[in-house]
Amino acid sequence: MLKRGKMLSLLVMFALLITLFPSGNAHAATNWNLAWSDEFDGTSLNTSNWTAEIGTGNSGWGNNELQYYTNRPQNLQVTGGNLVITALKESYNGSSYTSARIKTQGKKSFTYGKIEARIKLPSGQGLWPAFWMLGTNIDVPGVGWPKCGETDIMERVNNNAFVNGTVHWDANGQADYGQISGTLDFSQYHVYSIEWDAKYIRWFVDGNQFNEFYIENGTGNTEEFQKPSFLLLNLAVGGNWPGSPNAATPFPAQMLVDYVRVYQASNAPNIVSGGASQMQAGATTS
Repeated sequence: MLKRGKMLSLLVMFALLITLFPSGNAHAATNWNLAWSDEFDGTSLNTSNWTAEIGTGNSGWGNNELQYYTNRPQNLQVTGGNLVITALKESYNGSSYTSARIKTQGKKSFTYGKIEARIKLPSGQGLWPAFWMLGTNIDVPGVGWPKCGETDIMERVNNNAFVNGTVHWDANGQADYGQISGTLDFSQYHVYSIEWDAKYIRWFVDGNQFNEFYIENGTGNTEEFQKPSFLLLNLAVGGNWPGSPNAATPFPAQMLVDYVRVYQASNAPNIVSGGASQMQAGATTS
């Protein structure tokens, strides 16, 4: 989500070969227990779980994005059992569009587990919804991005018939690896998820796997993905990857999130950190 378009070095390409062709093990079924969730059943954002980011970030959040993120109800609401992120075409604080982006940074972080959200996505040139993760050490001096690691559970741009599942990390320079899902009906909700453990990150839509990334023992400089990450949900407008909206882009554009849930393997230690680990389904604060 942060940056696009850099070519991989030969070293990074070699690292990718390692990750793509590990010594094979069958993917055994896992028994999952719910560890944390936000069901968005209240009337306001649960600020014990989420912080709304404000502004345009650095260089349009690293991507030359065009929106100004706000926490106004015009852009960010919890209503009707959904988190509703609305992108608007409007003049606001020097930007031509507004939208919203929320994160669990400093409130909830996760190391491994099954992480999923049920989301209905908008379509349109220049729209870029995402459900993703960043390493909690992103703000540590000398770390930053991409050394913190980024896991894009779901991204969609424009009118693409599919979503992308991608990782970004540092291997003596920016490294990236991703795959696309099959064709989806975006008039409907879909469940976007990863299953993440010390060996693999696997991506799914509606329970159907479409990507796999090997990380055991930090192979290919992937040690970033053995550390805690926090969650983000946002709807960007424009940027290096999707390009700008056009006259046909529908505004308001909405991203509807029914729930976010994190499960841990039945035999695993607690995977939730940064505050109380108990499930807080539907809890709200003013």
